[in-house]
Amino acid sequence: MASKYKRVLLKISGEALLGEQQFGIDYEPVEMIANEIKSIADNGVEVAVVVGGGNIFRGMKNSARLGMDQASGDYVGMLATVMNAVVLQCALKKINVECRVQTAIAMNQIAEPYVRHRAIRHLEKGRVVIFAAGTGNPFFTTDTASALRASEIDAEAMLMAKNGVDGVYSDDPKVNPEAKKLDKMSYDDIIKNELKIMDTSACALCKQNNIPIIVFDFKAKGSLQKIMNGEAVGTYVN
Repeated sequence: MASKYKRVLLKISGEALLGEQQFGIDYEPVEMIANEIKSIADNGVEVAVVVGGGNIFRGMKNSARLGMDQASGDYVGMLATVMNAVVLQCALKKINVECRVQTAIAMNQIAEPYVRHRAIRHLEKGRVVIFAAGTGNPFFTTDTASALRASEIDAEAMLMAKNGVDGVYSDDPKVNPEAKKLDKMSYDDIIKNELKIMDTSACALCKQNNIPIIVFDFKAKGSLQKIMNGEAVGTYVN
């Protein structure tokens, strides 16, 4: 079956790598994520990935506790995303998926520097590309980095993977049991209502470049393949 999308960017939160732990990286979710990516990459979908670093260090939250300024905290958070990216790269290589890590902060012994045309060339050759270190600048989240990279590589969709939440709701479903899941919504709905599902700046960038956003539960096995098949999964934002 032909995939609905030829090139996508997958945004994964750092917390997705926690598993049942309170801190760090659990091999089980890493293997699951790698296998989900492989399931669509093997069918010819060009996959780029942005992974957060919240399982290791959350810039704003941790920097305040340590007495750090926000810029320094954000840089430490960027380094955490590089660690996660290298771990995910190894998991993909273990199951025979060619993968490259590109970082927005130069660290040549670990990964390639981010170069747009090189990233696109890797994708065209069937390699998964993981973008690490956010945008390379403090005060920007990995949501914004995802929207930026999706725009730069001409991704046809940005897939926002959530943990245990199968889309966007009218209210917090963990607090309000009456909250209703929204199957479709517009970019403006997120921006005007300041919904916490993603940064409004990232949403605005996707709107500007006409990149649809699909918010879905990554813990539901097979979700990526269903999205590629055109099935209604999660919440579709356009």
